[in-house]
This record gives sequence, structure tokens and C-alpha cells, in this order.
Amino acid sequence: MDKISHTILKIGRILPIFVFIITLFFPTMAQNNQKLIDLCKKAKVELNNKNFKKVESYLMKAKKIDSTFADIYVIQGDMYNFSLKSALAADSYNKALKYAKNPKPLLYFITAEEEVKVGRYESARDHYNTYLDKTLPNCPLMKETHKGLETCEFAINAIKNPVDFSPINIGPNINSEYDEYLPAVVADESEIIFTVMRPRDNNTQCAFCQMEEDFYASKRENGEWKPRYKLDYPINTGYNEGAQCISPDGKYLFYTICNTDFGNGSCDLYWSKRIGNRWSRPRNFDAPVCTKFWESQPSIAPDGKTIYFASNRPGGFGKMDIWKTTMTEEGLFSVPENLGKNINTEGDDSAPFIHADGRTLYFVSDGHPGMGGKDIFFATLTDTGWTRPVNLGYPINTPADEINILINAAGTTAYFSTDKEGGYGGQDLYYFALDERLRPTPVTYIKGKVFDENTHEPLHAAIEMIDLNTNEVTTSTFSDPVTGEFLACILTGSNILLNVSHPYYLIHSENFQIEKNYTELNPYLKNIAMKRPEVGESFVLRNVFFDFDKSTLKKESEVELNKLVNYLTSNKGIIIEIGGHTDNQGSESYNERLSNDRAKAVYDFLVNKGIDSKRMSYKGYGMSKPVATNDTEEGRALNRRTEFTIIGY
Repeated sequence: MDKISHTILKIGRILPIFVFIITLFFPTMAQNNQKLIDLCKKAKVELNNKNFKKVESYLMKAKKIDSTFADIYVIQGDMYNFSLKSALAADSYNKALKYAKNPKPLLYFITAEEEVKVGRYESARDHYNTYLDKTLPNCPLMKETHKGLETCEFAINAIKNPVDFSPINIGPNINSEYDEYLPAVVADESEIIFTVMRPRDNNTQCAFCQMEEDFYASKRENGEWKPRYKLDYPINTGYNEGAQCISPDGKYLFYTICNTDFGNGSCDLYWSKRIGNRWSRPRNFDAPVCTKFWESQPSIAPDGKTIYFASNRPGGFGKMDIWKTTMTEEGLFSVPENLGKNINTEGDDSAPFIHADGRTLYFVSDGHPGMGGKDIFFATLTDTGWTRPVNLGYPINTPADEINILINAAGTTAYFSTDKEGGYGGQDLYYFALDERLRPTPVTYIKGKVFDENTHEPLHAAIEMIDLNTNEVTTSTFSDPVTGEFLACILTGSNILLNVSHPYYLIHSENFQIEKNYTELNPYLKNIAMKRPEVGESFVLRNVFFDFDKSTLKKESEVELNKLVNYLTSNKGIIIEIGGHTDNQGSESYNERLSNDRAKAVYDFLVNKGIDSKRMSYKGYGMSKPVATNDTEEGRALNRRTEFTIIGY
């Protein structure tokens, strides 16, 4: 079965060379005990047939003849290796090394590989080094040996320097006797959606699947997760759905469906949009994103456009790579772009999770230095590309395979799944406080409703968060057309413009300057009333900035003024007056002159951008029209403003 979440995590852990070990060792068997030789030969045949009960039977008989015969333990180790019982395999190979008079060098390598899988790093390091001492410099496993040594050195150091890690089971309202994994939460952590693997039922459409993957969800109220519920059709079907992410605002669900008779490959990416309390019919990403190959595990950035995913499509650096695509319009996607060799390796790189800060990527890899299996890493996107990935460390990462992680918007809490003892059965969902050394840039959010100022009817408006320092859109979303509700992320340590727009209303803007270091991130709760463009209505340009005592526009002002250019271009009949206003600091004549010069600076900007000068005028009002008291700094800041007023059509 092409399990959405598990298939790629299991491949490669079986050492596929046990037949060569047996071949190497049989010529050394004692020639004076034909019965012992025959029993080992029969065990070898049954091992190749994967009939492990018969293998054990033959080996038991062989041990009764000579329990110190090394080849018995080589075969036994190969059997455990193939059964993914690495601890027993390592024990068996060590016995073979103990009893063999002149063991082949390859046995040292095989023993080390199994020891790494169970965290016996010191012993594994010794066996790797012995293999290097006893083999030729150009042996075919030289690259694997050096990687094994790198793993041992990293793991030994990581165990000596553990990170903070105290996982807590989310509880029985979410976890069950079945496997729960791959959690996804919205930015305010009020909702979680996760994958559950349950036994097939009468609705299962995958003919050869004994288990089926479906989506379940839970709402959080007063800090507690409520009993889970299964998502309805059309999200859940008789096929395998999983490996999902939900956009930070909770409006889009991106996920994977496998083993269908209507997809492009074994697993494809799909998306669905929430309108009110209902999800739309899922739609395939289709070409150029989905191919005949394996595409899965999407994660959407807070800009609402960039989607990261894993695929084994050609053109990558290894078996499984991380790619990204851009949603140019709703349902239309750009040609995927590989994240490059800083992220992707010759091995498997998968399970991407892009944090709500838009620049910290967490992912799973077995190609970067780690604990031996698949480890979780993170990297940061800079102006020059992705930084070198950082291993999350021990005991978050272990010799076993870690499959995914999700970090809340504040960057303080991580969610993941594990089958550790003490759970409710199989994989369970857990959370833990993320070590400060591993945290992304904190993100808070603004949440509220958009509505008509006069009728109070909810509006379907476009909402953008724009970093005024870089002019880049950090968050892009829409208010719900049914409820008017919205949620948008705000990156800490940034100067952000909030722009709310609707084709039939005046644009609305706010300015947020968030401190860099937050210990407690308090969200902004704000309802936004939109005004119809009527004569006499005024709009404050809250993101137009000037230096003290100057009338030259600061670069940060261009984002908002360009929004005004677009608005005036789309509404060609509107005539406006640009007004400049000051507080009461300074003389009346000084403030009138300064406010007039600032209004003219905005006027000149709009003219240079192609807006007809006949549609505009400007005037400085100085301190004559305050909107707040001048007795406080907050009030004076509100009075220092630039605004435009509709004076005609």
C-alpha cells in the first residue's frame, strides 16, 4: 500500500546485503562436521525464502552441535536484520565476530550499521574503524563507512548535550488505539486537523489496502481539546487522505490522496477551500505540480501562495527531495522549483513544514548528519538562500525514524507523533515546549471581522500584511464571505502594513510595529468597518511616513501609496483632496507650511505614478483639525497624519 505518510519513512532501513555475508562465510565452515554444514545451508535457503521459523529451527539444531560456530550467528543476524530487529541482529553479529577466527571485514561494517540503529554508537564507531583497517582503500562501502562514522561522532556529542524535551500526550479526546499523526493547526491554535490510520471498512475503495487514512479534527476551548470528529465528505472519501496542512488562517486545506483511479500518480496533491463551515470539493493540483511520480506532504507559507512539498520526481538531488510551487491564482500553480543542495541530499528529504514566519523550514532527512535514521532539521531562508540545516538534537531525534514536526505560530510549542510507551495505542500526538535554541521567529496574529460600516453585513475582502522594510507580502488571505471573519499572521520584529481592500469600498490600512522579543504574544483582536466611497469620506494614510521636521517621503511610504495608486486607477471617476495635518507642537505658521509640503509630496508621488493631476488637489491644515487630544504623545501621533478626502466623482 502506498501509505501517504509512512511509505517513504520505512524504505532503506533493511540492509539488503545479507546474502553476500552468508556467501563470504560459508567457505570457512568446519569441514569435519557435514551435518552442521548441511543445517546452515538449509537455513540459508529458508532465509532467502523468508521462512524465518524454519531458519530458527535449523539454527537451533546447529547450535546443539556447536554453539561457537560463527556462521550460525551470521545467518541469525541476517534474519533479524531482515525482520527489522536491529538489537537482536547486532547481538548476533557480535557473537559471530567473537567466535570467528578470521572474520571478513564486511562483518564489521554490517555490525556497525545495526548498532547505529539501536544507538550503540561507541561500539559502532569501533567496528567502522576496524572495517577501514581491514579493507582496501577503494572498497565499495568506503562512502557509507565514513557517513557511519560521522553519524557516530554526531550522535555521541548530541547525547552528551541534550536539548530540552518533555513531551506530553495530547490525550484521549484526540488519540486512540489507532495511529494518529501529522498534526496541522491554525495560527491561533483553536483547531487541529490530523491523520488517523484505521482498519478498512465497507466504504474503503482501495482494493488492496487493509488500512485506510482519514482526517479527523478537534476544536480547542478554554485551553482543552474537545472530542475529535471525522471530517465529512467531500474531504474524506474511501481513498487514503493524509499528509495535510491547513493555512494559518484556516481557510485552505492542502493534502494528499493516494491509490486512486483518477490521479496522476501514486500520490497527488489536492486543495480545498473552507467557506463558512463547509469545505469545497477537493481539486487536484494537476500539472505541472502533480506527475506520474510521488507528490505529498504539502505545507503552505503565510503569504498564502508558496507551497512546499516532497516528491521523488526526476531532477532532484536524491531519492526524495523538497520542492516548492507558487499558487499564481486560486487553483493555478507554477512549475515546481527544487529547494537546492543546501536542503536536499542524496538521501531522502521530506515532510516539510514552513513556519508562520515564512522563513523557517523544518523537515525530515537521512542525508544530513544525524542520529542514524531520519532526523528532524530546520533551516532559515535568507537573502542569499537557505542556511545550513540544523539538527534538532537528542532526544527529539533518536536512532529511530522521526516523521514530522509542527511548530505553533508563537514558536514556543511543537507538535509531533510517536509510538512511545504510555500512549493510547500506535502513533499518538504529543506536544512539548520547544527548546529556545530551536525556535523560529515568533509570530502573533490579528483576528476579527470585516463588514460594511453602515449595514454591518460581512464582506469578502482581500487582506495583506506587507513588510514595509522589504516591500514583501508576508501574509495574504481573505475574510470569509459568509461570516466576514479573518485571521492574519504578523511577524515580530517588523514594521507591517495591514491592507484590507474590496472593489466597492475605500481601502483600509493599519500599521503594526512589533517588538523583536516577545515572551507572551498577545494577538490583536480588531473588527474592520469598510466605508463606501462617498463624497466627504476621508481615509487616513497610516503608512505614509516622514522624518522629523521634513517633507520628504520615506521609502516605507511607497507600499501604501502604491495601493492608493491602484485604487485611483480602478476608480477613475473619484476626485480627491490630499490633506496634511500636524500636532500643536510649534507655531501655527510652521505647522501649516510643513503639513502643506507633506501633502504636496504625496500629490507629486501620485502624479509621477500616472494619476491625472486634475483629479487631485492638496492642502496643509496644520494643527487646525485634530482627531485626538494633544495632551498625550499617543494623541499627538494620531494628529500627525496624511489623509485623502473624496470631494467629487
